[in-house]
Amino acid sequence: MSSEANGKAMLTVTSGLSTNAVVIRLEGELDVNALPVLREHLQPVWELPPKDFLILDLAEVTFCDSMGMNELVDILQRCEARNTRLLLGGVQGVMARVLSITGLRHAFEVFPTFEAAMGLAVAQPPAQPSSPSTTGP
Repeated sequence: MSSEANGKAMLTVTSGLSTNAVVIRLEGELDVNALPVLREHLQPVWELPPKDFLILDLAEVTFCDSMGMNELVDILQRCEARNTRLLLGGVQGVMARVLSITGLRHAFEVFPTFEAAMGLAVAQPPAQPSSPSTTGP
């Protein structure tokens, strides 16, 4: 039974940190009923100092409706405002179809596996905070 039929969120969200990335794993249905669960989980992420990457592992997403897609666009915009690159990993099956059908495939940095997305983040050295240049005598 889908979450739309019973009105309950059927989404599990887990997260972790690496040197320069926040990793969020989604499992289940990304729909209107799941948005409070996802937003609650993301709130502490938005309160952290920005990381270079936010990686969403979507490999286990079994359904995504228009509200789920709207939330991904909102996350992308929030990441852009924080100068954080949003990487979507595990984009196959359901999520590949939804991104293609909606025309949003090229709006995101998409990777067929989580490991490929993580590989990009690991390969990039963490951004160094810019420090004022000093000139000596």
